[in-house]
Amino acid sequence: MNASLSPYAILGIVAVYFAVLVLVSFLTSRKDSNNSDFFLAGRKSPWPLVAIGMVGSSLSGVTFISIPGAVGAGGVNQAFSYMQVVMGYLLGYLVIALVLLPLYYRMGLTSIYEYLRNRIGWYGYKIGAFYFLLSRTIGSAFRLFLVAVVLQQFVAEPIGIPFAFTVASAILLIWLYTFRGGIKTIIVTDTLQTVCMLLAAGITVFYVGNALETDFPGMVRLIQQSDYSQWFYFEGGWSDPNNFFKQFLSGALITIVMTGLDQDMMQKNLSMPNFRDAQKNMLAFSIVLVFANLLFLSLGALLYIYASTVGLTIPGSSDLLYPTIALVNLPPVVGILFVLGIVAAAYSSADSALTALTTSFCVDFLGMEEGGGGGAQEPGSLAEPVRDDSQDKRKRLLVHSGFSALLFLVIMGFEIINNTAVINSLFKAAGYTYGPLLGLFAFGLLTDYRVRETIRVRSVRIPALLIVCLLSPIISMLVDYYSAELLGGFQFGFLILAFNGLLTFIGLVALSEFGAPTEDEFVGDHLA
Repeated sequence: MNASLSPYAILGIVAVYFAVLVLVSFLTSRKDSNNSDFFLAGRKSPWPLVAIGMVGSSLSGVTFISIPGAVGAGGVNQAFSYMQVVMGYLLGYLVIALVLLPLYYRMGLTSIYEYLRNRIGWYGYKIGAFYFLLSRTIGSAFRLFLVAVVLQQFVAEPIGIPFAFTVASAILLIWLYTFRGGIKTIIVTDTLQTVCMLLAAGITVFYVGNALETDFPGMVRLIQQSDYSQWFYFEGGWSDPNNFFKQFLSGALITIVMTGLDQDMMQKNLSMPNFRDAQKNMLAFSIVLVFANLLFLSLGALLYIYASTVGLTIPGSSDLLYPTIALVNLPPVVGILFVLGIVAAAYSSADSALTALTTSFCVDFLGMEEGGGGGAQEPGSLAEPVRDDSQDKRKRLLVHSGFSALLFLVIMGFEIINNTAVINSLFKAAGYTYGPLLGLFAFGLLTDYRVRETIRVRSVRIPALLIVCLLSPIISMLVDYYSAELLGGFQFGFLILAFNGLLTFIGLVALSEFGAPTEDEFVGDHLA
């Protein structure tokens, strides 16, 4: 490591960075923040600020580290094949802007899963909210785990700090600057963190170019003439994990589900005054995101070219390529910006995720909403409880702290498993846990059927909807595992998300074949 960039120097950089975040939190929550401010910032967020901040939340530590490393690692997302996924993202963002955002604003939602309560029913609503909590907890823990591993290797371990303390400190800092302001603070801090990430990548590209003794056009030529320049993969067929059609369709579905059906990402959009501003945000955000991903892929190609030129041994884990070169081989300024970038990457997704988890649990399971209670209340109840704002704020703080503790426990579990294929594990986990969400929303949007959430077999009432939503991920996991043997070499890859959602959709249609219940039957089902 550069002598001027010791572990203590890196700790100093991190301390200054977090001092800035805490200052931002103080300035944005000087007035006593109520639940409306915490959940949706009073619906007054400016769309340009949200658009910039959402770029950081979408990229996260996974893109910051894994995507550059994947460029030359072979397998999924090799070379520039990830741009095929990014092209699919654009289609997904179009669906969100034209279909989902107008729906959410028309219904005046705080949690987007309230749509399921109105369209499918109380049990479908709870299942959808639960799957979000599960999905986002796993995803956020993966992202923080990746960053914690890097900080542990290059900062904490050399000075004798245990991994558990590194993780606990990271989560405590998130809690510290989000527990009061919520989304109101996140909008500003995510913007700052996006700038740090893109600045870190851009400066690294500049210094790698200097080390290779070339300018910008020269770097473009080096990439074009290298083995890392291929964008499109058609010749391998459906068995190729980088096949264009698989990657494009996967990108579109991942975007619809992990952005459009995700409380974390949609909460920022719902914090704007109207859906027209939200649509402007999605357009600006998607354009910037394309160039941001292109920047990180170019960085990855240049890092591999640099390593080959200077005779540097490629780390066993491709995720360590960028941190190794930035912290060991390039000038200290690159290392400083890398530290800022990786911390910003981790926290730009983790802080908003913690806020979204708190919002979803408070609204969907405890019944806290802008206009009063009801989210947690089962249909058929005679009266809704009277909300106590001060009591709700105390409960919100407890939920916020509880999810912070849960993230710590999940990350420590990952440390025991020690799975380094972070980005592919993240999306595969999303394929299993977001699949039922895709099926539930698709059923609600594409059909006008009513689902019988429970069915009576003789005198026993069976939670059929719950069974469908549990079986779909399990069947998908088994099919994905054996797909190469059963389907002549074909592997689903990220498309397992579509298969998973389709299974849920078919199950819901099957439940609808029993006949649409009358309103009396519908209420009676819930009260039985």
